[in-house]
Amino acid sequence: MAYGRSKNRNRVGFDWMLVTLYFLLCIWGWISIYAAVYNEESASIFSLNEEYGKQGLFIIGGLLIIFFTMITNYRFWTNLAPLWYALSIILLVLVLFVGKKIGGARSWFGLGGFSLQPSEVGKFATALMLAFYAGLPRKNMKHWRDRIIGLAILGLPGILIALQPDMGSTLVYMSLVFVVYRAGMPGYYIGIVLVAGALAVAGLMLPLKYSLPGLGIIAILAFLFLPKQRRYYFYNTLFTTMSAAILYGVGFVMEKVLAPHQQVRIKVLLGLEDDPSGAGYNTLQSLIAIGSGGWTGKGFLNGTQTKLDFVPAQSTDYIFCTVGEEWGFLGTFFLMLLFALLIGRIIWLSERQKDNFSRFYGYGVASIFFTHWVINIGMTIGLFPTVGIPLPFFSYGGSSLWGFTLLLFIFIKLDGERQNRLS
Repeated sequence: MAYGRSKNRNRVGFDWMLVTLYFLLCIWGWISIYAAVYNEESASIFSLNEEYGKQGLFIIGGLLIIFFTMITNYRFWTNLAPLWYALSIILLVLVLFVGKKIGGARSWFGLGGFSLQPSEVGKFATALMLAFYAGLPRKNMKHWRDRIIGLAILGLPGILIALQPDMGSTLVYMSLVFVVYRAGMPGYYIGIVLVAGALAVAGLMLPLKYSLPGLGIIAILAFLFLPKQRRYYFYNTLFTTMSAAILYGVGFVMEKVLAPHQQVRIKVLLGLEDDPSGAGYNTLQSLIAIGSGGWTGKGFLNGTQTKLDFVPAQSTDYIFCTVGEEWGFLGTFFLMLLFALLIGRIIWLSERQKDNFSRFYGYGVASIFFTHWVINIGMTIGLFPTVGIPLPFFSYGGSSLWGFTLLLFIFIKLDGERQNRLS
């Protein structure tokens, strides 16, 4: 029995379910990009003159990343987490000054014929650093000091990305707050964020002459019916003050901070404007493409909306439209199932880790994938404004594919080493 334990101690394995899901999504994404930008003059899927040919190269690059990740010692990622985080912050600062501006955001480094987006590859570094800090001995997110530092770790890159401005990627970094929650932060903080979001929407949809008096009435009722204790008076006053600040501040941010095209997108989403030929065009065409697929779809390369280029950015942000039109409801349901299995599997594996670092890192990976999945598909069906978030392993782009690959396979590496740590 002792020999068996020694033998198992040196065993490193893959979670083959995660690996299989990864390759299924990558291959399906590659085929979808081929369908989205199909060109009869360059029909070969390996043509480097087209996006699908380049995506094939990116997939090969992803295989090299997988190989490198799996042959390195896991301590290369765990012990050096502060270094990766520091390098990512440096890149995010540099891109603000020397980056290439694409789509109104200075988010890219130009590298010959290719571009590198540091916010994509920086996600794994932030997730590692947050897991590193939260997993340190005697760190407890129930304590104010530890909680603030944890939130600052994810907030710093989020602020730098917001300055580019790239609000979509900022939301992804902010989703790492669930790691802080898993590490012990009280759940009511998540509730506060949700209430703040609801107030922000109310501030955009209702004039201040209605929203502020309404808030005042709620505050008065709270004073009348809450227990007559000093702390409840304090909480009520604090809540009322912060709520008023949000109601007023969201209008200021809308008019003074957001770019005009971002303002229009939000107003169209909330029904404050009707712009089917402008900001609402992408969503309208996306809905037409997905709806036209019916139950079983029009078939591979038979999507009329796709062939006629009605949907802009159909190989990147709106790649889900191609799946909906060509594979129909059944295809989109299967794709949603694959992503649900991927995220659910990561969470399940995270819970069985023997050390806090791997557990918290796994939750970071799941949070990032979940945010990309929900917001990207939400954009295509009109639930969210267009914020430029790619669909993992599907949207065209080397930076996103490599970033997602590294993010996932570091976790697979840590999970594979589970038998060798703390046993």
